[in-house]
Parts: sequence; C-alpha cells; structure tokens
Amino acid sequence: MSLTRWDPFHHLTSFQDQVNRLFDTSFRIRPEESALTAWSPAVDIYETENELILKADLPDINEKDLDVRVENNMLTIRGERKFEQKVKEENYLRVERSYGAFSRSFSLPNTVNTEAIKAEYKNGVLTVELPKRVEAKPKQVKVNVTPVH
Repeated sequence: MSLTRWDPFHHLTSFQDQVNRLFDTSFRIRPEESALTAWSPAVDIYETENELILKADLPDINEKDLDVRVENNMLTIRGERKFEQKVKEENYLRVERSYGAFSRSFSLPNTVNTEAIKAEYKNGVLTVELPKRVEAKPKQVKVNVTPVH
C-alpha cells in the first residue's frame, strides 16, 4: 500500500486554475490582446554520434523574422509571429494561437564546434545542427595484451 501526502490546498489550486481559465477565455475584448502574450516555441533536442540537433516548431513565421546566433557558448533563437489582420476583430470567435516576439536560449556544451553550426528553416520547423568537435567524439582504443611468461 502506498501513502500519498495530503495537500489541503489541492482543491483550492484546482479551483483557482479553473477560474483563471474562465476569465482568460470569457473576457477577451480584442483577439490580438490575448494572442500577443509572451510565448515560447516547442523545441526538441537530440544527440547523434556526430552532432546535437535542435528542432523548433515555428509555423507561420517569415524566415526574415528569425534570428539564430551563438555567443559565449549560448545558442539564442529569436523571432516574431505577426498577428494576421485578414479577419475583422468582431468576426473572431476564438483566438488560441500566440503572436508576437519570442526568445529561447540554450547553453551549449564545450563539445560543440560553434564555428560549424548550420540552421535551416523549412515547412515551419527550424533545424539547427550543432556538430561536435573532433576531439569530443568517442574514440575506441585497442588494448594489446602481452602474454605473461
């Protein structure tokens, strides 16, 4: 039998979250107001033998509005998704997509060759290839065993 710690404020926190959601969705006056809140794109980072790869979901962003840079072993991705004014304000029923500027920064390990980083933006996905330094790649050393006489 497992014991669960009792939290006397659990129901209050849950209730507060529900009230916040109610006010958040019910009292939006202008769609661009709610949509222009701070947002952060979803990112996946994985490692292969030769590099680290970062993929960021950035749909509906113009390539000219993206900035990828490396300074002091810190990778920073900045950009902006501009609010679409094709639809009149009063015609919006719901606005859930986020707009406005964003910035994400990632500390890079010393094993990354910052001089050889490549970035590509295709179909709404930013892919940043972070190659490893040659000396950082694992190297197998053959051990010679000398027979004992």
